[in-house]
Amino acid sequence: MQITSSTSSSATTSGSSAAGSASQIAKLQAQLKELTAQLKQVATSSDMTAKAKKQQLQLLQTQIQSIQQQIAALQQAQQQAAAAKAEKNKKTEPPATAAATEAARKKAQPPGLGTKVDVYV
Repeated sequence: MQITSSTSSSATTSGSSAAGSASQIAKLQAQLKELTAQLKQVATSSDMTAKAKKQQLQLLQTQIQSIQQQIAALQQAQQQAAAAKAEKNKKTEPPATAAATEAARKKAQPPGLGTKVDVYV
């Protein structure tokens, strides 16, 4: 069996879209699934020498770890982008003022109820 090495590098930028990140993650997960299948195949194969088998397993494990790190980095970038977007949306919304809140409360009350209290001495 021939030992091959194929790696995929993906760079993320702050301007990458969520859809782009999601598709990159999906591609990486597909590669991860393929590498895991190869790892199982090599682990159970009997047509390799022990040394070649060990090298192949180490290579596959290294590739799997690399892809897992790439997925984690993309997911972290997605979370940061979502947090930044939420923060931006939060800043653009006008804060509710006390006067506006009081006016809304008064509109909700029927006239004459709760506005005057008769006190008998």
